Amino acid sequence: MKIALYQGPPTDGDIEGTLSRINSQLHAAATAGASMVVFPELFLPGYNRPDLHPRLAQTQGGAWIEHLSSMAINAKCGLTIGWAERDGDGQNEDDDANSDDHHGNTIYNAATCIDANGKMIGHYRKIQLFGPMENQSFCPGTDYCVFDLNGIRTALLICYDVEFAPHVRALADRGVKLILVPTANPKGFEHVSRVMVPARATEMSVTIVYANYCGSEQGLEFAGRSLIVGPDANIIASAGTSETLLVAAITNPINSALLSTQLSDFTKGF
Repeated sequence: MKIALYQGPPTDGDIEGTLSRINSQLHAAATAGASMVVFPELFLPGYNRPDLHPRLAQTQGGAWIEHLSSMAINAKCGLTIGWAERDGDGQNEDDDANSDDHHGNTIYNAATCIDANGKMIGHYRKIQLFGPMENQSFCPGTDYCVFDLNGIRTALLICYDVEFAPHVRALADRGVKLILVPTANPKGFEHVSRVMVPARATEMSVTIVYANYCGSEQGLEFAGRSLIVGPDANIIASAGTSETLLVAAITNPINSALLSTQLSDFTKGF
């Protein structure tokens, strides 16, 4: 199976332009033979836009998801994308944008996986919120999301989640072999791509697709350095610090002697 990730500049609240960009990348990835594209964290409506998160967040099944499902069908390529989710019946982008009344609604930093048939096959809410902005904007999720993608046991995590070995361990215990990770990793944290993501992959013998931004948004610079890393810690594909669409096969044979056996070898100390 071929999978793609898109590393690009932040969306900064430009919903129409973002949807157009998603559509272009889906078609480009499909042409290259990919069956899935992973986009960054909070691609809709933007990561470093806490002013927009409560105002534009949508519910599952809202206009964003409907539009994304249609684009997946048209391009014959699935997508995984981060977005601001509202759990409730409050306002969204179609309501009065000048109102601040969102009482009774919870906002999540979410990621959704939609297959090439336009079906939502996975939905996840970020558990490990990072920093003051995220903790003020969002409520943490509580549950993992595991599903089959073209016969591969797959899960979603978001950015900071994947840095926690216990989360990756919990997914591996559930039989997961592929983790899709929309992220918004800032400049200065390049070690996450360079060290931590490969470490999480090889510790638990999983493939990780880590899709970051490049450029800046409202004063926050992003690190780029998106990557696809295999269960042997081999970097299958990686980006620099500019806009990139990576496409790579993730089901090539791997020498089993190079895979970690930590799950079976671990001995608990006392």
